[in-house]
Amino acid sequence: MVTPTGARPDDPIGTPAHAPAAVGEAAAQWPVPLRADVDLALGGRWTSLRGGGREWLWRGPEPGRAAVAPGAAFVDAGGLEECLPTVRGNPDHGDVWSRPWRNAGPGTGVVDCPEFTLTRRVTERSGAIVVDYRLAAEPGYRFLWAAHALLDLSPAARLEAPPGTPTRLHPEAAALLPPEAWPAGRPWLTGDWPAPAGLALDTLGPDDGTAVGAVLVDCPRVRVVDGLDVLCFELACDGQPVGVGLWRNLRGWPETNPYRSLGVEPMLGAAFDLADAGPADAASVPPSGEVAWRLTVSAHRQRGHR
Repeated sequence: MVTPTGARPDDPIGTPAHAPAAVGEAAAQWPVPLRADVDLALGGRWTSLRGGGREWLWRGPEPGRAAVAPGAAFVDAGGLEECLPTVRGNPDHGDVWSRPWRNAGPGTGVVDCPEFTLTRRVTERSGAIVVDYRLAAEPGYRFLWAAHALLDLSPAARLEAPPGTPTRLHPEAAALLPPEAWPAGRPWLTGDWPAPAGLALDTLGPDDGTAVGAVLVDCPRVRVVDGLDVLCFELACDGQPVGVGLWRNLRGWPETNPYRSLGVEPMLGAAFDLADAGPADAASVPPSGEVAWRLTVSAHRQRGHR
């Protein structure tokens, strides 16, 4: 069930349409129905994603989330924040997480920004959370979007993506590499998943005092595996670059009072900062004036240890 703040639990929420993405997985695991809560008044933030007795979303240590206004510095309160038109850069984590959204019907929220309007409809289909987005803006408008999901994961958790996926390490990774490894004047260093530049990023713990951000390029689907539990993100958008952002903070950030936070962030684009994005690294509004995309979040429980 999807329950936006202020909505009735019995609101109609869609027609069953979801099936496992990989046929061979069905014999080894069974689906776990998910429920999501969102708060339209606080930037459309997802406050809960749960199923099978487990809460997937992490809650952060930073106070002040309820008092933010447009242009505010990001407050790391956890949950899933909608980031658009950038993730890093200006405005910090984008312009929609800090604005109140309006209710436009069952499961539907709308946020109006100076340069665009974003509509999001959240439904439950056969136990999966299906989220349909539509952005309206002037043709040619360039943007990045990320579902900035911070997850509550054990030190044994791992991220599964197709081996060889091009993966862009962002500047904080330079501290973990030899000085000569980082390309001068470039915003990222590209290597192959799961170990770009020799950094094994598929393991999501234990804490080691490091913090690394990366973008998996042209990667529409990933799985987070934590013990017997599996969470899958799948993104579809015709004609736009799709990927997954990874924020693996193993108590390496911030410098004062560092804590653990793990972000797995389906995204449109191939960079965290719109200012760094080349012509093929950001989404672009076509002549129709609209871009539509769909995010599907599903969960499974494995029948036995792999």
